[in-house]
Amino acid sequence: MSSHESVLREPLILGDKTYSDITAEVCKPIEGKANKYWYLVFTIAVATFAWGFGCLAYTLGTGIGQWGANKTVGWAWDITNFVWWIGIGHAGTLISAVLLLFRQKWRMAINRSAEAMTIFAVMCAAIFVTMHTGRPWLDYWLFPHANQFGSLWVNFNSPLMWDVFAVSTYFTISLVFWYTGLIPDFGGIRDRFKMKGKPMQAKIYKILSFGWSGRAKDWQRFEEVSLVLAGLSTPLVFSVHSIVSMDFATSVVPGWHTTIFPPYFVAGAIFSGFAMVLTLLLIMRKVFNLEHYIGIKHIEYMNIIIILTGSMVGVAYLSELFISWYSGVEYEGYAFLNRATGPYWWSYWGMMTCNVISPQLFWFKKIRTSLIATFILSIVVNIGMWFERFVIIVTSLHRDYLPSSWTMYHPTWVEIGIFIGTIGMFFTFFLLFARVFPVIAFSEMKTIVKSSGSQHKRKFAESKGIKVDY
Repeated sequence: MSSHESVLREPLILGDKTYSDITAEVCKPIEGKANKYWYLVFTIAVATFAWGFGCLAYTLGTGIGQWGANKTVGWAWDITNFVWWIGIGHAGTLISAVLLLFRQKWRMAINRSAEAMTIFAVMCAAIFVTMHTGRPWLDYWLFPHANQFGSLWVNFNSPLMWDVFAVSTYFTISLVFWYTGLIPDFGGIRDRFKMKGKPMQAKIYKILSFGWSGRAKDWQRFEEVSLVLAGLSTPLVFSVHSIVSMDFATSVVPGWHTTIFPPYFVAGAIFSGFAMVLTLLLIMRKVFNLEHYIGIKHIEYMNIIIILTGSMVGVAYLSELFISWYSGVEYEGYAFLNRATGPYWWSYWGMMTCNVISPQLFWFKKIRTSLIATFILSIVVNIGMWFERFVIIVTSLHRDYLPSSWTMYHPTWVEIGIFIGTIGMFFTFFLLFARVFPVIAFSEMKTIVKSSGSQHKRKFAESKGIKVDY
């Protein structure tokens, strides 16, 4: 296989970087001291996390009666946030596994942060589903256990049980995949600390690197394990959110009982996940001066995926509306009419605006290559995806078959505090990750220097008599 790409493609590594430059610039946040902005954001994140933890402790002490959920709207803010966080965690595995199998080089600059985001998002999601049981100290009942504990076993026919196994498997595989990718970089950081005369840090990264030596045999095994994990992870990208959607689709609640949910939820998860990756990367590339590694081309590629998945979500919304009319089932028709014109109309139209209309702006090249526009729209998309989960859950439940049971749902300060706390937890972990782990897979980035580095592409173009402007 040729080591050269078409010169018409823009390079993925800008600034004429050498191997040494890549290592030094990616390791700089780990070896140096954090600036005041990192401490400011970290303080805010930890304070928010602490507030959420306090609300969580209050709920444990007094019961989930402190939440706004009621007999009619039994699933509300907590399950909305659970599905939202699980969706955000989907992009990491897609970037790591699917794009690896398709040999997409542009993934190398973004996969590390996306994988970390996946792990932290699933941890946040687990808080909500754990608390929703009401007695979290008995959550081990969700798993098959020895008969000595009693004869009570779980109902394997329940999609809620499928959820437990799907999400726990997803988290485990994602964690192993993420850590496996870090091992070569840990070996490089270990050697740098050793040369700088910092034995304590060198010892820590030596343990983390599992004796990585950089030999050809190490790299061969690394490639083999990465491919195996990518093969295991790829079905999980599609299965996890399909199973989450079956929590709703297997019921008889109007607005939930539909076969379109699995592909619709998967597309929505990838949609929201890529939006969150963009939000984090745009901040990170500026704070850590990584503009030469996370370029406009990376942002544009991710925006194209957002156009695709956003369009799929839009088609799913329209399909739901059409089927609710075409089915002739008055309860189904009313469920969708109530979403659009009922007391929660603002959430429905917010969802449609953020998820259907806003991504279409990326058809314009000027917008999809604009960092400011991308940052704003990535936040808008995740607001819209939160509204989508709220619309699906609350508006389908608050008016059921019995008008005498109709009621409204309003979140309490405890629920809002827990949700804000999980956002603080997410950013606390992500900021710590950015300080002690390399945010870009620099060992892998070096493998594409000669094919996608700006200086090598320019030299190759000049040898062919082609003038390029990068």
